[in-house]
Amino acid sequence: MADSFMGKAATMEIPINSNGETLAEDDSLEQDLQQVMVSGPNLNETSIVSGGYGGPAGGIIPTSSIKGPAIHFNPQYVDRRRPPAPNCALVPGAEPQPTGSGMHHSNSNQNMSVEEANRGVAVEKLDSVKKWGINTYKCTKQMFSERFGRGSRTVDLELEAQIDVLRDTKRKYESVLRLTSALTSHFYNLVQTQQALGDTFADLSQKSPELRDEFGYNAETQKLLCRNGEALLGAINFFVSSINTLVNKTMEDTLMTIKLYEAARLEFDAYRADLEELSLGPRDAATMVRIEVSQQQYQVQRDKYERLRSDVTIKLKFLEENKVKVMHKQLLLFHNAISAYFAGNQQQLEQTLRQFNVKLKPPGSDKPSWLEES
Repeated sequence: MADSFMGKAATMEIPINSNGETLAEDDSLEQDLQQVMVSGPNLNETSIVSGGYGGPAGGIIPTSSIKGPAIHFNPQYVDRRRPPAPNCALVPGAEPQPTGSGMHHSNSNQNMSVEEANRGVAVEKLDSVKKWGINTYKCTKQMFSERFGRGSRTVDLELEAQIDVLRDTKRKYESVLRLTSALTSHFYNLVQTQQALGDTFADLSQKSPELRDEFGYNAETQKLLCRNGEALLGAINFFVSSINTLVNKTMEDTLMTIKLYEAARLEFDAYRADLEELSLGPRDAATMVRIEVSQQQYQVQRDKYERLRSDVTIKLKFLEENKVKVMHKQLLLFHNAISAYFAGNQQQLEQTLRQFNVKLKPPGSDKPSWLEES
């Protein structure tokens, strides 16, 4: 008994390391052990495996009976005495992230630049909507004033007369275009009927020996009329195409410029009336500023009005010259082709087509291709 007790005491008093060597007795050993106990694992949640002799069975010492504060243990950071790296934030279970002031300033600068750009776009849109609203209000007010006879308008009598003539001419040319298109459709059906009749006469001349000559004469006549009809149809189609270009492209382009001119005239009169109204009011400092701004806007609208009026005058002049040149040629073609066809003069009809460079379409070209049908 004494021997075993002395062996147990010796074993407990002499600490050894993992290599079996005796540790030097040092006053700092107790301090190190206390530091390990403070920064070690949570004693309420773990167990200590003892390698000593004379302990409980299995060498397991339960720690639930040990009283003390709960210490949470993170195996990733065992040594809590080591200070964190500069400019880094230690987050358990995550990679260290830099927290330097350089990246913070860079992100803040980028956010500020994006916000300033968005703010600039918003302000620009707001100004555009504001200007549009003011302009629309002034033009609407001027339009109602003119309708009810309370406002004055700028009138160019000579130019207005030319515009009225153009619109009336366009309506009449549209009527000519509509009638000639109907004539083309009817005459095309006539030519198709003559062609079918000529084919029937030719078939009957083969099957009726006693009337072969009579059916043959009529078949030849219908075929000749069909060929002349196709020539006349080509001339009429050329006439219709030229009138359509003149009415729906040349005249329409001039009328679009006239619409822009009329809108500019309305804006000009609206800003002119606004300037006149401000000029009749009191002349204080705020009013003088408004008058100056209105004077600048009035000048801008006046320049726009003068420019568009000049454009309309030039286009009307060129349109009249072009109209005379085109219609002289097309009317002569239409007259000569109609006269030659109904006079039965095939040579004159063919000469008319050559004179005006009218090319006939080959048979079957009126039928659309499979690409156009799809």
